[in-house]
Amino acid sequence: MTEELDDEIFDQEGEGLNEHLRIEVDKGQSALRLDKFLTDKVANATRNKVQQAIENGDVRVNDGFSKANYKIKPGDVITVMLEAPNTETEVLAEKIDLDILFEDDHLLVVNKPAGMVVHPAYGNWTGTLVNGLVYHFNQLPELPGNTGRPGLVHRIDKDTSGLLVIAKSEAAMTDLARQFFDHSIERTYIALVWGEPTEEEGTINAHVGRSAKNRKVMDTFPDGDQGKHAITHWKVLERLRYVSLLQCNLETGRTHQIRTHMKYLGHPLFNDEMYGGDKIRKGTQFSKYKTFIQNCFKLLPRQALHAKSLGFIHPFTKEFMQFDSDLPEDMKGVLGKWHNYVNLDDY
Repeated sequence: MTEELDDEIFDQEGEGLNEHLRIEVDKGQSALRLDKFLTDKVANATRNKVQQAIENGDVRVNDGFSKANYKIKPGDVITVMLEAPNTETEVLAEKIDLDILFEDDHLLVVNKPAGMVVHPAYGNWTGTLVNGLVYHFNQLPELPGNTGRPGLVHRIDKDTSGLLVIAKSEAAMTDLARQFFDHSIERTYIALVWGEPTEEEGTINAHVGRSAKNRKVMDTFPDGDQGKHAITHWKVLERLRYVSLLQCNLETGRTHQIRTHMKYLGHPLFNDEMYGGDKIRKGTQFSKYKTFIQNCFKLLPRQALHAKSLGFIHPFTKEFMQFDSDLPEDMKGVLGKWHNYVNLDDY
């Protein structure tokens, strides 16, 4: 398995805490309990898991053992070894309604709603797309090292809606995985972002990898010294005064790629809490405007990102297949509010 294919398939939000971490506390860090600090910093960590790791001696501060209530100081060096997840956990079949756009003997294309996790992982062992797929089929193939994620050759985030292709046979999975590796899969996303880009279109070519300061988020490394190769093409579809509707096309499929790249561009996704889009980034100080934004956030309680279309070569017929999906109602509703807003002068 190649590096890029590994990332496309295995670099998941739910990846396990099976790595040795070294964290140097920033100079501006305020006093904070060790267990609380690590819960915030380590991807997928829980307070109980961190406390257990500290008790087991798997956490050291400045090369010495410590306690959960130790107050960290600027310059402290914390090393962590947390237990890896059990990758042999059986995926439970669940009767879940799936929005299937296409299905034959080899594959299916499903439209995932926002809020549904793609595969089981820490904190989300049930109610995922994969749980529903296991119920829908008698058996789905898995790639080597991909235990617990049957049928998956790519993924989208929990709070991103849109299209996924699922393999129903090993031959189909191998072929589709190769197309992802070759970057021949066509993927179009629609994103609502803060602000208006100065250009009408562009390309972001900057590595994406885990943030050194917060392991729960990704960061952009334009110098290519960290992370993995990532390319996003974007163009403006509509300008709505303080936000813009963009089309994004992926060459690579890194975790949170569009979300991270848009933040790097200076235009984080609307209501993307993880990357700073859940605050007013552009606009006026009028109270009516602030109320308008809060109402938009309530209507769209997630990042404004939808995987709208998907194109690929069928593994057996060799026919090019193109699938498209409508924007979900929450994104339509917020766009409707912005259309009304730009035509009014009382904000």
